[in-house]
Amino acid sequence: MSQEVMLPQGWEARWDSQSNAYVYVEQSTGRSQWEVPTQPSYGSSNPSVSPAPQPAASHHRPGRRQYPTAQIQQVYGGGGYDTQPQAQQPMGGASGYPDHNAQQQQPQYFTPGFGGADAQPQQPQQPAYGQQPPSYGGTPAPPYGQQQQPYPGQQPVDQMANQFQQMNVGYGGGAGGGKQLHQIQTVNLIGMQPDVTGLVAPPPPYLLPPNAAVTASPHIQPDPSYQRCTLTSMPTTQSLLNKSKLPLALVMAPYRSFRGEVDGDDPVPVVEDSVIARCRRCRAYINPFVTFIEGGNRWKCCMCGLSNEVPQLFDWNQAENKPADRWARKELNHSVVEFIAPTEYMVRPPQPPVYAFVIDVSQQAIQSGMVAVAARTILESLDNIPNADNRTKVAIIAVSTSLHFFSLPADATEASMLVVSDLTDVFLPKPVDLLVNLTESRPAIESLLGKLSDMFQDSHTVGNALGSGLQAAHQLIGKIGGKIIALTATLPTLGEGALKARDDPKLLGTSKESSLLNAASSFYKTFAIECSKQQVAVDMFLFSTSYTDVATLSCLPRYTAGQTYLYPGFNASRSEDAIKFATEFGKVLSMPMGLEAVIRVRATRGIRMSAFHGNFFIRSTDLLALPVVPTDQNYVIELQLEDDIKGSFVVLQTAILHTTCYGERRIRVITQAMPTTDSISELYGSADQIAIATYLTNKAVERSMSHSLDDARNTVTKNLSDMLAVYKNQVTSSSGASAQLAVPENLKLLPLLCCALVKHVGLREGASIPPDLRAYAQCLLTTLPCQSLVPYIHPRFYSLHNMPNDAGNINETGQMVLPPALNLTSERLERHGLFLIEDSQNIFIWVGHEAVPRLIQDVFGLNNYGELQGGKSTLPILDNPFSQRVNNIVNKTRELRRGVYRPHVYVVKSDAEPALRSWALSLLVEDRMDHMSSYAQYLTTVKNKVNGN
Repeated sequence: MSQEVMLPQGWEARWDSQSNAYVYVEQSTGRSQWEVPTQPSYGSSNPSVSPAPQPAASHHRPGRRQYPTAQIQQVYGGGGYDTQPQAQQPMGGASGYPDHNAQQQQPQYFTPGFGGADAQPQQPQQPAYGQQPPSYGGTPAPPYGQQQQPYPGQQPVDQMANQFQQMNVGYGGGAGGGKQLHQIQTVNLIGMQPDVTGLVAPPPPYLLPPNAAVTASPHIQPDPSYQRCTLTSMPTTQSLLNKSKLPLALVMAPYRSFRGEVDGDDPVPVVEDSVIARCRRCRAYINPFVTFIEGGNRWKCCMCGLSNEVPQLFDWNQAENKPADRWARKELNHSVVEFIAPTEYMVRPPQPPVYAFVIDVSQQAIQSGMVAVAARTILESLDNIPNADNRTKVAIIAVSTSLHFFSLPADATEASMLVVSDLTDVFLPKPVDLLVNLTESRPAIESLLGKLSDMFQDSHTVGNALGSGLQAAHQLIGKIGGKIIALTATLPTLGEGALKARDDPKLLGTSKESSLLNAASSFYKTFAIECSKQQVAVDMFLFSTSYTDVATLSCLPRYTAGQTYLYPGFNASRSEDAIKFATEFGKVLSMPMGLEAVIRVRATRGIRMSAFHGNFFIRSTDLLALPVVPTDQNYVIELQLEDDIKGSFVVLQTAILHTTCYGERRIRVITQAMPTTDSISELYGSADQIAIATYLTNKAVERSMSHSLDDARNTVTKNLSDMLAVYKNQVTSSSGASAQLAVPENLKLLPLLCCALVKHVGLREGASIPPDLRAYAQCLLTTLPCQSLVPYIHPRFYSLHNMPNDAGNINETGQMVLPPALNLTSERLERHGLFLIEDSQNIFIWVGHEAVPRLIQDVFGLNNYGELQGGKSTLPILDNPFSQRVNNIVNKTRELRRGVYRPHVYVVKSDAEPALRSWALSLLVEDRMDHMSSYAQYLTTVKNKVNGN
């Protein structure tokens, strides 16, 4: 029996025979809904109230929650979002966020699978708009703009603009389609000392148009430590980009470490319900910049514009089996999000974590203590290796002039050794028990690691068949995939991939030096590509007292997404050497392992990925293959514009598909939106100096290998000069020679970074830098994330003897306070002072030769300067406040840099050890150095190029 109800003014009921239910239509707008309306239509002039029958609940149409939308009007052509006339209530406020204050707009829920005679659709309680929306990811989102948001049209434009500016969303009424522009301030660098504190400043804001995002979440743009672009505004044409001379590239560290206590990082939100909405055409993932249309039943892709159906369970909480608020979904509120992927994203069952250790046991490796420290570190790390589900597998191969395999049966307490002396046709001596389950074979593994160094203690073999050992490890784990960790203290001289010393001093400082930075043998690159195809990554730990050909051996990590670690002059009898290696090696072993990964970057139509820099193998034109996902590794991807960009903003999206070491297939998605511009001055105002410096670093290293080191340095300076010449001529409209060097405020430290880069050990002019050190420096330059790369290029310099009282102490917010950063010039050094210089890889404590005995006593526990020994050191922790503050600063400096590295501390006496003193002084990049000009001279060179001289 149907029940009669009174309909509000301006509504009528119509019977829908297909669904066997009434649909309610607002007469003034034609908007329809399935629920009985509770508010009158404001657009209706009909005073009558018409009764309408309501069907019994058993006939209620099961479906999804309706999200009212209005007529689509493309204001920002091609941008991919809707706006409505002010007289009609839109889907949300000015931000696109649902307006909970508009009663006639209150969201109605349709429950999928709903039924029952007396059931009614559930209506979860919604907060008033302007109050905090439901929390997600454990952190409540702040009220948008910290104040209540009235209906659109009732708020002054300038007030709205202020709110959007707080979110890095631009709104304005000027030229360029009503976009807000970056304020450009020109500064003259000549004669001005650089303000080095600006190196930690955020990039220029992304001034997006209003309504660009569907929610008002403060997390719709990624933190720069995940992804940043060299420009925060996208040029509309390639010709404009070419004219500006500015680079266009993405700089990303998609798996940068999570450090909540150190950096206040928020964990990456995880979408656990396996509801993954993707565009049918371009395969982009749903994100904060899509548009919902047709009552919220469909969404329009912000990259290709295709209309897609919203998944049936998108508005359903599967865990609690009840309707969910769409606007609280993590993928609509966060630019960085991780999906748990269903089984169709797997091509095979999830592989276990696999570690194959290839350890050099030649005489040099044993005598240096490398084998003993490595074995002890592996033994102590067995509980930290990812193995939550007891699937992890381990193999150990020792290498000298023969290959030593170890059989580790599950029921044995001792390992047995099997020796293979054939190095040309490598084979496995037995089919089982060489690659074993870590949990099941734990007793045998522990026994072997406890004895490994002693087993070869009396060996006098000189020779290293590393290449053959790598082939054996690949045979062991190739069918599964995993990680080969190779540790070698000598140059591989036997078997496959045998190398010869080629560090000819006569080549250093010449145009032929670049040949020493390229691989000497094709074996390692070919082998690396084969590893990548089999989902095998290689990490290289190189311990050298002599030449080990880092340039050749680093090919393995480069093409397999691994990393190279170098320990020059390693000797475990020095506790500093042993602690550094054990700390870094232990962190590598305990790091969560992402397996079988691929990275793909998608972008708004018209944008193409043109070149890639970093450690990976390019499987197809735009697919980067990573057998293991490394933590804190950087990638640079160059962009080109194939077509003119029509919309008011573009979207770039990075997706990383991988398997966790716990067997879950996951997709990490990083989405970034950028406004477009046809103004060259706006491009300069939006340039990110840190991202540009990272891009130039990668291009310089690439150039040094293909051409020469001199070419690489000249390329950096030429690119800088070209940019500033365009800025001078096109933006400041200055012509002719000028005594000034005009740069935009946001790029004022780029010349300093370029000056530091051309003086870096990876590119520096000179005939005294060993090829191994230079090749290793280039590995770091192309893999360190920005947070570590900037201090690696431009070190930090602190004065300790006269630092402020709060430096080295914990402040009210619980953070360690560092001293103010100084300019990198020896003019700051004082004869009686104590200084710290760090470049993320080493820490130098500079002690002036007139330092008072009390200072030496408080820091080093010695009576006077004369008793102090320079060199690699460990600072004592003494019972006085100053010692504790200095140690706190050293520890905080180590903690600040993302990555596994533990910088050595070197004590540098200002009047002793010329080599160590020169090394420390070479980090003061504003000074003149050998044949390299000072910062002031470098600016003059750039100014002359800008002036056309």
